[in-house]
Parts: sequence; C-alpha cells; structure tokens
Amino acid sequence: MAKKPTTTKKTAAKATAPSAPKANTTTGKPSENAVSKAKPKAEQTPASTPVPDSVRTNTGNAETKSASATRSQPADGSARADQKATGNNRNAGTSTSAKSTATSRPADTRPAAPVSEPPVSEPLASEPPASKPETQLESSSAKTPADSKTPIESKKSGEQGSSTQSAPAATTARDARPDDRPRSPAQPPSPPPAASQPKTEPAPQVKAEAQPEPAPEPLPEPTPEAPPEPPAVQHEYRPSLFIVHITPEMAPVAKVGGLADVVFGISRELSIRGNHVEIILPKYDNLRYDHIYELHEVYRDLWVPWYEGAIHCTVYFGFVHDRKCFFIEPHSPDNFFNRGTIYGFVDDVLRYAFFSRAAMEFLWQAGKHPDIIHCHDWQTALVPVFLYEFYQQLGMTHPRVCMTIHNFKHQGVTGAELLRATGLHQPERFMDWLRMGDNHHKDALNMLKGGIVYSNFVTTVSPRYAFETKDLGQGFGLEPTLHTHHMKYGGVVNGIDYDVWNPEVDYHIPVRYGIDNLDDKYENKRALRHRLMLADNEKPIVAFIGRLDPQKGLELVRHAIFSSLERGSQFVLLGSSPYQGINDDFWGLKHMLNDSPDCHLEIGFDEDLAHLIYAGADIMLVPSQFEPCGLTQLIALRYGTIPVVRTVGGLADTVFDKDYSDRPLHLRNGYRFDNYDVPGLESALGRAIDCYYQYPEHFRELIKNAMRADYSWNHPGQDYLNIYDFIRNR
Repeated sequence: MAKKPTTTKKTAAKATAPSAPKANTTTGKPSENAVSKAKPKAEQTPASTPVPDSVRTNTGNAETKSASATRSQPADGSARADQKATGNNRNAGTSTSAKSTATSRPADTRPAAPVSEPPVSEPLASEPPASKPETQLESSSAKTPADSKTPIESKKSGEQGSSTQSAPAATTARDARPDDRPRSPAQPPSPPPAASQPKTEPAPQVKAEAQPEPAPEPLPEPTPEAPPEPPAVQHEYRPSLFIVHITPEMAPVAKVGGLADVVFGISRELSIRGNHVEIILPKYDNLRYDHIYELHEVYRDLWVPWYEGAIHCTVYFGFVHDRKCFFIEPHSPDNFFNRGTIYGFVDDVLRYAFFSRAAMEFLWQAGKHPDIIHCHDWQTALVPVFLYEFYQQLGMTHPRVCMTIHNFKHQGVTGAELLRATGLHQPERFMDWLRMGDNHHKDALNMLKGGIVYSNFVTTVSPRYAFETKDLGQGFGLEPTLHTHHMKYGGVVNGIDYDVWNPEVDYHIPVRYGIDNLDDKYENKRALRHRLMLADNEKPIVAFIGRLDPQKGLELVRHAIFSSLERGSQFVLLGSSPYQGINDDFWGLKHMLNDSPDCHLEIGFDEDLAHLIYAGADIMLVPSQFEPCGLTQLIALRYGTIPVVRTVGGLADTVFDKDYSDRPLHLRNGYRFDNYDVPGLESALGRAIDCYYQYPEHFRELIKNAMRADYSWNHPGQDYLNIYDFIRNR
C-alpha cells in the first residue's frame, strides 16, 4: 500500500514536467542589426512572406492546423497574465463615457509625422485616471523591438526568425505527450497463478485464513491495466487574441452587399473560439438602431487630424447581437456619414480616408493595442498606411494588419489631394509606383494598392478568385502589385451564418425542414406560389436573387427567364440595381411578363421573400461574369436549392457539376458552365430542368448532397486564425 502514492506522484510529475513555460519564441529579442533595420526607410517596400498552406489550398484542409498550433503555444505564464490584464484594461475602457477635457479644442498643428506633438490621449471614463495600464502596454511593446518593423522592412529578419521558432515548440509538444503505453507487469508484485494452486496446495489449505490475506494487497495496484491519466490539455491550445475589425459595413446594422454578412459571420466565429473581438464602424444616420443594444457614448472628445487642423468626433459603444461595436461620429460641416445612404457620393474617397484615420486615432488615444487589425476593402485600405507611417512611431508597434479584398473592381483611385488631407505630406514618396501610385494613371493614388503594399497579409474571398486576380487578368490593373507581393496573398472561401440561413430554424419560412424531411420543402414551394400568385402545378421553379449589376451577368439572366418558361418551368426574380437605367429595363420586362402565370419579377429587396424563395425554389441561377466568392449559391445549397453557376471565382470552389465533375458522386451538388455565353447557359440550365423531370430520384439525391455540404464559418475561421498566427510569429 505504500507504493501506490509514490507511483502516482511520479506519474503526475512526468505528465506535468514538459508543460513548464518556455521562453516566448514569437517575440524573441532580435540582434542589434535587426533593431537597426526596424527604422522606417523611404526607399524600401514591404516584404513578401510565404503564404500558409491553408490559404493556398481549399479551406477544408485539416493538415494546416499543426503548423499554426506549434507557433501558437503560450510563451509563459506571465505572458498570459499580462495579456489577460491588458484585455481587462481594454474591455474596461468601453463601459461609460469619457469626461470632456475641452469643449472647443484648437486645430491640430502637428507636422507630417505626429511624433513631435501627439494628440492628448483622453482615457475612457471607465479606465482609472492613472496612466499605469497604458505604461504597461508601452513597456511590453518596448521589450520586443522586432514589433516595430514595418512590412516594408521585415523580410530579412522574418526569414531569420522563422527558422528558430519551430524547434522549441516541437520539443514542447513532444515532451508534453503523456506515456500512455502500459508498463511491464513485472514491476509490481503479482499474485501467484490461480491455476497452479489446486495442483501444489491440497484442499484443506484453503481453510487457512492467514494465507489469502497477503495475496489481495497487489490487487488494488493494477496500474498497467488501468488507462493512464489524461493530459492536462487534450486539444490544440491557442492563446486568446485581441482582434479589431475596421469596416464600412456590418449586417444587420449597415448593409449594402456581402461584405456586411462576412464581417458579421467571421466576427462571431472568432468570438466563439475564445478571442476578444471588437468592430469599428462609421455612425451612419441610417443605421438599424433596432439591432443595437445599450448604445451609449464612451469617448466624447476624439480629435482627428485632418488637413491643417483637426475634426472633433464622438465615439459610441453598443452590442449588435453580442458583437462589441464602436461607432465613430464626426462633427464636421462636411457631414461625412449623415447623408441617408452609405455609398454613392463624389467625396467617398475622403469620407473613408477620414474614417480610417479616426479609427486609428481612437485605438491610440484609448490605449488599445490589438494583436490583429483586420480591415476590409478599399474603404479601410489606408489603415495599414497610417499604422506604419504614423502610429508605430507613437508606440503602436504590436498590431499586425490583415486586409481582406472582397471585390477588386472598386479600388479608391483619387488624386494627390488625399495626401494633404490625411497628413501624408510627401507626394514623391507615396505616389511612387512601389507604394500607392496607381498602375495606370501617373498622377493618381490607389488606396487599395496602398493597403496591399503596407499590410502584413492580404486575403481575398476564395482561392480561385485569388488565382484569377493575379494570373488571369481580373485584378483590374493590380496584377503587377499582386505578383510583387504574391508571398503574402491568398484566398479563403467565405462562410454563411447557419443561425440565420438554416431551413431547420428559419422563422421566415412557413414550414421548417431538414435533410430527413425533404417533403416539407415542397410545402414552402406551395407557399411561395401562393404569395406570388403563380400557377399551382408540378413545374420546377428557377430563381435569381441578387443585385441587378452587370457583374451578375444580366444578359444571361434575361435570356434564362424566357428559356426557363419555354422548357416548362416557372421563374422568380428578386433584386434591384444601383443604376436607374437597369432598374427601368427590368421594370419594362416585369410589365411584359405580368400576365404570365409562371413568372414573377420583384424589383426591390424583401428579406422575408428572399428566405421563402431559397426554401421554395428548385433551381438557383448564378451566371456571373466574375464572382469573388458569392453567398447566393452557399445559401441555396443549405436550403437544398440546386445552383446553376458559371465556373468562376468562389462559384468554382463551392459548386461541382453533377455530370462532369471528377469529384465523388456524393460531393457533386449542382451544374456549371464555363463560357460566358448563351450556349453554355442553355446546356447547364437544360440539364438541371431535364434531371428534375426525367430523373426525380437523382434530383432528390442531388438535393441531399447540397444540404450535406458544410459552408459554415468553421473552416474559414480556422484559416484566418492560421493567418493571424503566421503574421504575428514571423
């Protein structure tokens, strides 16, 4: 009985010994040469870094987890404690409004680089007046001079540091693995074999009670047969990150396109995985305030440098479906965000350049030092420019920037006036071809190009679209820039929020259904016909949902309406256009087909009707000229509505042809055509309608394949965390 505690202690010591904290490899102190290289140089350009494997390939690859997990091991216990304390200081800074220090502040007279006269940092109301928390943040960043590197100067030092980080982490993972092999049974004393007792011992010896007593002592000690103690950490450990999304849109409070849904979905997934996520938005006058809870003022006097002065702003905080959101409201005669709509103004470039500067000024003045700043599209592409040109010199050396480009068509091309407004007072520096100079206009600036050059990593919304923009001429003039920075460029397929787009829980549809009760889907089909006053028959319903934009292939949509009717189908359209001429064309088409019992065109957008069409239609048409990712086909797959798509962008990454795909049969979920022409559309749409009529059992199996596919935010969330680890540890 004395041996058991001893064995337990050894086992516990053996299991816990390898988990002793080791030196942090992600922020190791560089050499003096590396420190000297951290100073910004005008003639250098951002370094290109290798793309993680999870971004080069499809997002479902699980092999990419191990490499990122090795680098994401915690540095030591103290580092975690500092991080938790820092997070508490950040969170505490958003609870109440700040006390106003000056009602009328004079114009900011800082020079081009705001090092000499930084704006007075006004603490949030809930933060203590003492400056100790902020001092701690600055001191922690001062310990890691490697953090002060811009992406323009980090290539050489990143390559040297990456080779030395993997070995210690691999040793830790190997040592931390418990020894689950059973020990040799010869070590503990074992009882004599039971089979030999009747032969060597006569029967009367069994009556002696003194002999069996020592035999049971080894029985309570069967350590070789019992399973070993489970390790302290069963799954991959990843330290919590502080992530800030700076974006012009987020569903449902400010939505124009798919960008809003992406920000809403990825922020939720990152929060579920244990990260602290905050979102910064403009405070538009047309926000959906019914979706914002506990909206209150948290920072009253935020002065943002603009031209030769400064603009006074107020920052509000509120929850949008559990997401922590900050809203910046400028008080300016320019009236940047109180215009009734989000986009469509001649000064959009200046509006969002100011928003990017205001977001960075707020992070600095509030003492926030996020691990990752994630910006979206050209509207926030100046965020990394401001970070590395201004705020890194003021102590913000810790954040790394990931920029996601949702559509290369819009790039924010403007003139040199932008430099004077934002304080970038070196035209010859920033209009250089290697920085922000537009590739096709000599005297123009390209905001999106500046974001590509200055960001630590650039993603787009599907691997196929990343290839098309870099190699197939769909980058709208940015192909040379993407080739220059191809080592830090990749694609991650978007996901959809299964809490919103899910026929099993969708409260917008009359009958909920799943893969096990597909007959209920046809009840929604009857409800759709009843609402749109279509004929109640056995014809399939072909649908189109989306913006009436030339990008969406409107010529093919118009042809598909008449082709579907000729093939014995019904057709439903829901959408509107930002261009009045296109709206007028489709209104005329609506009046032409108004008397048809098998066609209905709804010019506009209705959320309830959109859900009902996804649930009630049989075929969803997406004939885009180009499609970065596309959410329509992902939602259609979830609802069991078979997509007919063109083989471009994210459509090619998510839809696989029933007849011609090389994938297994259970992964084929739709129909595709390659060329942007009528014969290609006729082929794919005709095969889908023929399958509905002639092979209903095959069509039903295709519906099941579509509904089995997982296009939630689970895989994209993991891919983005891998990217975050990659740019933090390089």
